[in-house]
Amino acid sequence: MRIRVNLASLKRTQWHEYVTRFLLGGAFTAITGLIAHFFGPVVGGLFLAFPAIFPSSATLIDKHQRDKKRRAGIARTIRGRLAAAIEARGATLGALALTAFALLVWKLLPSSNAAGILAAAFTFWLLLAVLLWRVRKLHI
Repeated sequence: MRIRVNLASLKRTQWHEYVTRFLLGGAFTAITGLIAHFFGPVVGGLFLAFPAIFPSSATLIDKHQRDKKRRAGIARTIRGRLAAAIEARGATLGALALTAFALLVWKLLPSSNAAGILAAAFTFWLLLAVLLWRVRKLHI
């Protein structure tokens, strides 16, 4: 599977699906804030690696695939689940890379320049996420 940007899919997404993603993403962010408030920033920071909009995205991906097949006259298909599974795999790899980002910032930020550390951590996150995706692709 090649990673690509498909701007036409923005037209197929209905407004209430964006609202669902926004609300669930906001809820997960608020829960992370509450965890940080009650258990401290170190514990709360660990939850920042959770892909906040993933649960709603996976559900919507499955729904879009089922609707697409239904319109084509295909009664039952597992394609929606497979598409959601690919999304889950990508979210997991991104969360692992984001965890590495958080650990790097946590360890280096107190003793260094914030802008430089954040730029380096972002670069590390991006490289690690791409590397993990490529390694996954080689082993399938």
